[in-house]
Order: sequence, then structure tokens, then C-alpha cells
Amino acid sequence: MASSTAIEHPKVVSPAEWLAARKDFLKKEKEFTRLRDELSRQRRELPWEKIEKPYVFEGPKGKAPLADLFDGRSQLIVYHFMLGAGWKEGCPSCSYLADHFDGATIHLANRDVTLAVISHAPYGEIATFKQRMGWHFPWYSSFGGDFNYDYHVSFTPQERATGKVEYNYELTEFPSEEGPGLSVFYKDESGQIFHTYSSYARGLDILVGTYNFLDMAPKGRDEDGLGFSMAWVRHHDKYSQSYIVDPKQLYVQPEKTGGDCCSGDH
Repeated sequence: MASSTAIEHPKVVSPAEWLAARKDFLKKEKEFTRLRDELSRQRRELPWEKIEKPYVFEGPKGKAPLADLFDGRSQLIVYHFMLGAGWKEGCPSCSYLADHFDGATIHLANRDVTLAVISHAPYGEIATFKQRMGWHFPWYSSFGGDFNYDYHVSFTPQERATGKVEYNYELTEFPSEEGPGLSVFYKDESGQIFHTYSSYARGLDILVGTYNFLDMAPKGRDEDGLGFSMAWVRHHDKYSQSYIVDPKQLYVQPEKTGGDCCSGDH
């Protein structure tokens, strides 16, 4: 459904004035591009940490150590998808990001990078939701292990009871038992694995191609005034011509199928 929000457009000018303004703004865009390139260079120079813990995941072929997730490549990018144990479905915002993944996996693979998704839910629950959404990227379960907790994208009941959890490198209030994130790993020729980078919250914006398109449109993301900026986002099978955005809606964790029987794995 197209937004009914009206915008007050800037002044209308002659083609010559339009071109002059556009060229002036292009200077700022080029400056931003150079700054982003420099930031990316500095990111690659950050120190690494060696992975000592023997993480094990479950995927379509059964149990798999972290090394197997590289799928024969030296670089692994993990998206931490918010799908908790017993949830009826995955987080709509994470699903919004994941809709962009399948087209990228073949290109990344040919640059020595494997993209994998990891969630805290048991694998059977992941497989059911993945089939519903029609995705094909590799997706693994960390259920029963420390991985999600160590990378601060799952929070124990004890942590949440304190009112604040560690997320995005600080103690903060958080509206869910799961959080989104991205972590990057490197495996050398001897098989040693290193953690090179992790990013959370708005650091994930760059992954969302749809947002990059919207940023170029006259209305932009059109999220001003929403209680939760992504309140308009739906699972791609839930959009309809009649769907309504509640501007006061805050983030709501997806419902559980019943009980908390699967939450005590840590």
C-alpha cells in the first residue's frame, strides 16, 4: 500500500538551476563515498581475536562445527537472525533484511565469502519458517550452545531481569530476548578461525538494499513519526492493499507457540 503521507516539496527551478544544485550536491556525495572507502579500509585493519570455543550448529545435514560453515572458503559472514526458540515466526525486520540475501550469495561465493544465517531457535523451527518464506541461503541453529550469547544477540532471562542487556557494545534496554547483528570470521590455511568484526543496530542498515532505494526517493524512508521506525515492515507474504500502519506501534517480539519450554538451553 502506498503511503498517504504528503510532503512539502522544495522550490521548483529552471533546468539550469536544477543542474547547478545537483552538481553542488554531487561534491558532497563524492566526499561521503571517499569517507566510506576510508572507513572500510580502517575496518579491515582492526585486530582479530582467535576463536577457541568449539561451536557446533545444526543445519540441513545435521551437526556442523563453525569451520564447516565456511563451505570451503576462507571468509564467513554470519547474519544473526532474530528467531527465538518457540517463536511462531521470525522477526519481520530481520526478514526484511533476509529478503536481500539470496541474490548476493553467488556473488559473495565468487569473492571467497560464504554468507550464512544463524538463529537461536531449534533447526526444525528454522526450516519451517525458511520454507514458508521461500529462501535458499544456508541457515543454521545455535540452539543448545553459547554462540548467540557470546556474540550478544540472545539474552538470558537473568540478563533481561536486570532491565539491561549487553547489545551493540553497551548495556541497554532491549525489547526482545533476541537481537539482530552481523559477525565476520576468517579461516587461515592451518584451519585456525578468527573473529574479525561484528556490527549491530543501525550498523546493519547498509545491508538493506530497499532502504538504499528509498533514501533516493522524494519521501525517503517515510518513517518520521513512527513509534518504531520499522513498524511499516511486514513479512513479504503479509503485505496487502489494505494493510494499515499504526504510527504508535512499538517493537513487539513475535508470539511464541506456547510456554517457555525451549528457553532454558543456556
